[in-house]
Amino acid sequence: MSVADRQNALFRLELADALRSRWMVFTVAVYGAVFAAFIWLGLRESTVLGFTGLSRVVLNVANAVVIAVPLVALVASSQTVVRARTSGFFELILAQPCRRQDWLMAVIGSRVIVVLGPLVVILLATLVAGRIVGSESTLTPLVLRSLAVTTGLGWAFLGIGLLASSIARTPERATIYALLAWMVGAALHDFALIGALLRFRLAPEAVFALAALNPVEAARVALLSGVDAELGVLGPVGFWLANSFGPKLTLLVGVGWPVLLGTLCMMLAARRLSKADLVA
Repeated sequence: MSVADRQNALFRLELADALRSRWMVFTVAVYGAVFAAFIWLGLRESTVLGFTGLSRVVLNVANAVVIAVPLVALVASSQTVVRARTSGFFELILAQPCRRQDWLMAVIGSRVIVVLGPLVVILLATLVAGRIVGSESTLTPLVLRSLAVTTGLGWAFLGIGLLASSIARTPERATIYALLAWMVGAALHDFALIGALLRFRLAPEAVFALAALNPVEAARVALLSGVDAELGVLGPVGFWLANSFGPKLTLLVGVGWPVLLGTLCMMLAARRLSKADLVA
């Protein structure tokens, strides 16, 4: 059996397992609930203001998904390595002519489909619906921007989840690491920066640069800067980034930095996996 055949077989195995698992249901439920909530709010608003198009709905959905995607990605990836090790699945798989890196690539590919597949379908369906109803021309670039930003963000937190899973000795610890990563990215990072600003009296530019290292913040700014680069929408960090780099470079940073971070985390996870014991 060639390397490509082994990788293909492992990918099909992992994808089938992911599609049968509760993670797929969880992913669809989260994205569906977010989208349905904003559609409902948009319809309620339209009874007062009239129909304003789908762009505002897509923007609100994507802005909320920037918080939801990291959680979904961490839930889908943080248990993979540690559970395979503690359940004896490693011994079963690697007793076959398979390499650890082949299995890890299969896990990454299957989780990308599970985490991002439903979101891509929802956004593309929105784009088709907008074309049918003759929505405004800003819908297409907004949907494409949302796809790029959320894909990069999902990749980053898939890498973080795999790294946490390769470090943790038990599934419970992996869950704690994943929740901490999500809390830091979603909320605690800003509080830490405020504390550093007050404690060390950092320059505002240094604080803004450190804030941009948070992939959630970078993705949020990249998403919103192409639509409304106002202080009240972007916040002080986003406003500084958008005005310093411009919308195109801000998009590049908001997509490129999460992709780079996720890739580095996956490489570290692969390195740990290559040296780890097969059983806990």
